[in-house]
Amino acid sequence: MQKAVFLDRDGVINIDRAYVSKIEDFEFCEGVFETLRYFQSLGYLLIIVTNQSGIGRGYYTDEDFQKLTSWMREELLHVNIKIDAVYHCPHAPEAHCNCRKPKSGMFEEAIKAFAIDVTHSWMIGDKPSDIEAAHGIGITQTILIGNGVQNTQAKYCVNFLLDTINLIN
Repeated sequence: MQKAVFLDRDGVINIDRAYVSKIEDFEFCEGVFETLRYFQSLGYLLIIVTNQSGIGRGYYTDEDFQKLTSWMREELLHVNIKIDAVYHCPHAPEAHCNCRKPKSGMFEEAIKAFAIDVTHSWMIGDKPSDIEAAHGIGITQTILIGNGVQNTQAKYCVNFLLDTINLIN
């Protein structure tokens, strides 16, 4: 069994500018490189789980998302960070699918594909739905990121991604 750090994308990996779908709009969050390298050094798989309702709403295509994702993964490889997998939900909320957080469909896929031990895994997100999705699959080690974010469902609340290295070991 493997351990993983599940990460939301917008607001955790990159600055959330609402429906980021182009390389020129993508900006990595401060501390993301140091933080992800640290998790990787501890033997965690790095798995992104991201709602991308902009696809379902017709703001951009799945191809646009895939192009940006490939670019992001390449940029991270240049600084010695390997993202093991990226799972995305392309549906609008009205679709009531099983993959859109706060449901746990993306997590279920990753857990099966990588034989992940949820008891030794973490979820880092910036919205309560990220935490709820993790809890739905049995991941209790959860961190919510955001200035002044208060959420009693998350095990920890921090202001910046870099703050998480003091919590995960």
